[in-house]
Amino acid sequence: MADLKKAAENLKSRGFNVQLFQTKEAAADYLNKAIDGRTVGFGGSVTLRDMGLYESLSTHNSVYWHWQGTPISTGEAEKAQVYLSSVNGLSEDGDIINIDGNGNRVASMLYGHEKLYLVVGRNKLAATYDEALWRARNIAAPKNAQRLQTKTPCAVKGDRCYDCKSPNRICRGLAVLWRPMSGMETEVILIDEDLGY
Repeated sequence: MADLKKAAENLKSRGFNVQLFQTKEAAADYLNKAIDGRTVGFGGSVTLRDMGLYESLSTHNSVYWHWQGTPISTGEAEKAQVYLSSVNGLSEDGDIINIDGNGNRVASMLYGHEKLYLVVGRNKLAATYDEALWRARNIAAPKNAQRLQTKTPCAVKGDRCYDCKSPNRICRGLAVLWRPMSGMETEVILIDEDLGY
C-alpha cells in the first residue's frame, strides 16, 4: 500500500512545496488563511467542492469557478493569480496525473498563474506511476463521467475505461507533472482522508 508520508517526501525532493493534513477541515483552514485578497480560479473538483473552499475563499478573494456560475468560456479562472484543483492520480514517487476533457483544468496546472495548489486526498495515491495512471483512467474518469451524465461505456457500466470513441468522451488529454512548472510556485496539499474521485 502506498504511503502518504513517503509521497510527501518524494514530492518535496522534486521541488514541490508540500503540506500534510489529517483532515479536510484543517487543510481548508490552512488554505483559507494562506490565500487572501487574490483572484482565485478553481478547476472542476469534487474534492474542492466537498471541502467548502469556494464558499470560504469567496469571503475575502475574487473566486472564479464554472461550477458556481462562471462559464469556462469567460476564462476568468484561467487568468487568476492563484489556481486550485485536485488530481486524478498521484504516485508515491511524486508523479501527478490528470485527465481532462476541455483542457482548461490541466492547462491551468501547466501555465499562467503565480501559484498553483493541488489538493489531494489519500484515495488518489497509488504505489507506482502505472497504478496512478490506471486509477485516473479506471476509477476517477468513470465516476466523473457518471457525475456529468455522459453516454459513455464507462458511465453506463461504471467499472472501467473502455478507451471509447464516443463524442461524449470526457477523457481527451493527459498531463503529468514530474516537477513544478518553471515560473509557477506549486504546493501540494495532502490530506489523510478519502476525498473526491
